[in-house]
Amino acid sequence: MLAADQEGGLVQRLKGPGFTRIPSAAAQAEQSDARLRRNAYYWGRQLKAAGVDANLAPVADVVPTSMLWMNRPIGQLRRGYGRSPKTVAAKVTAFTEGMNQAGVATAVKHFPGLGRVRGNTDFMTRVVDRTTTRHDAALAGFQAAIDAKIDMVMVSSAFYSKIDDEHRAAFSTVIMGEMLREDLGYSGVVISDDLAAVAMSTLPPDERALRFLGAGGDLLIIGDPSLATTMADAIKEEASDDPNFAKRVTQSATRVVAMKERRGLARC
Repeated sequence: MLAADQEGGLVQRLKGPGFTRIPSAAAQAEQSDARLRRNAYYWGRQLKAAGVDANLAPVADVVPTSMLWMNRPIGQLRRGYGRSPKTVAAKVTAFTEGMNQAGVATAVKHFPGLGRVRGNTDFMTRVVDRTTTRHDAALAGFQAAIDAKIDMVMVSSAFYSKIDDEHRAAFSTVIMGEMLREDLGYSGVVISDDLAAVAMSTLPPDERALRFLGAGGDLLIIGDPSLATTMADAIKEEASDDPNFAKRVTQSATRVVAMKERRGLARC
């Protein structure tokens, strides 16, 4: 399965001949749901034609108006669909459905939301959301994506003090287990944000991988390829030593293979 960040605007990795310049999510939000669905289908067909199976989008983070230009990861980059959870949910659904019709898997992000933080986890070691609660209205976009049969949910690398003040989301059983799996009823693949980002740099690479999987994550994004072997070796070693961890890894592997089978990329 090959994936790309093809949100639109400043976050469009594949450009040039064969690829339409996709507008930012802020601009997409001005389109009707029907038009956005059609456009997402068209953009998805372009990905499929290039051999790309998955799009690491859409963004479901809700940025309040008061934080629009203070919010570095979403607001300043125009990556959000708006300040209304209802509007965000509708656009997330349209984008997801269009990509799905094109045969492209999707990953909604960044659970449980980066719309109320100031810092960017790509460049800061500690980013904290002090507002979002476990049953927050701003989660509507994530619930909508799940209802639209999203393939993956990407969990953020920030801390959420009103949900789990001891663990960042990517290492939190409360956020990935109780909140995402139980509260929202999600049973698919949970994918990390970049485990090589600055936010994760306070931990050795092997510990980042083990904590993410141990807390309930399934699929790792590793932005620095040189760390991949270290992480894979740590996972294999831990699985050999700890039967419970081995079962956890098997659960994740099963979810990933099942996703690939739905997309015609595996047979099992």
